[in-house]
Amino acid sequence: MLTKLLRHAATIALLLGAPDALAQDAAPAPVAKDADPALWVVKDKDTTIYLFGTIHILKPGLTWFDEAVKKAFDASGELVTEIGGTPDPATAQQLIVKYGVNPTGPTLTEKLPEDKRAAFAKAVADLGLPQPVIDRFDPWLAGVQMTMLSLVRLGYNPQSGVEQALDAAAKAADKPVSGLESVEEQFSFFDSLSDDAQVKFLVETIDKLPEAGPTLDKMVAEWGTGDADGLAAVMNEGFEASPELAKKLLSDRNARWAEWIDTRLDKPGVVFVAVGAGHLAGPESVQAYLGKRKIKAKRINY
Repeated sequence: MLTKLLRHAATIALLLGAPDALAQDAAPAPVAKDADPALWVVKDKDTTIYLFGTIHILKPGLTWFDEAVKKAFDASGELVTEIGGTPDPATAQQLIVKYGVNPTGPTLTEKLPEDKRAAFAKAVADLGLPQPVIDRFDPWLAGVQMTMLSLVRLGYNPQSGVEQALDAAAKAADKPVSGLESVEEQFSFFDSLSDDAQVKFLVETIDKLPEAGPTLDKMVAEWGTGDADGLAAVMNEGFEASPELAKKLLSDRNARWAEWIDTRLDKPGVVFVAVGAGHLAGPESVQAYLGKRKIKAKRINY
């Protein structure tokens, strides 16, 4: 479940704002290192759609926006990501309050199993988070915030994520940017999880918080070498035991995105689609759903 949290945490962290401020002090000096992430293409006679798997949060200094990735991006007339550009902070804060804050009723501590409450309080204190504020968060939002702050302290920075670089490049090249989903939809996916699933989500965050850094390190390494199968094994770990999460956060969305690609093929042009790398790997990948529609995604070797 930790890997599922890492899929979405950076997007929400950008909207929360605080982690990036910490990252300026915590991040070490960048060390240049080359990465060659996986890239696919879907084509018909007059449409080309590139599929690029992203990592939403990286350490500064990793070079990946070159070679085939840059060539495909430059050839594209538009950029499509999960949520398009980052919304303004005021709108984001309103959505966070709407979908992630519970000002009345039982506190978050009271929702947790008694044997996890002390560990939760310690983790919150160690991260420097205000307990009264966090106690009014929904479990999913608390898990996101705790995970992101721990990663930021290890040198990861939401502003160094792939989408940030692509969005900046698109704006510089005057390419239109759009999203497969809205930010509100992404928040609603978490909010619509059952209470039981959300509490399990937070409990695993508490239990595995020390593993967040090594887990993301492994994911980034496999992403950087283009090892889609290895990345799928890490990112999809635990989905078998969490069918509700698997359906809402992975398979349902991948099916919708495959449908979007199918429909987009009816319109001429070249499109660069960038989504979390876990969506482009494994048996429930976007490519698998495209295959059910008799659409082939071809891996670009470079």
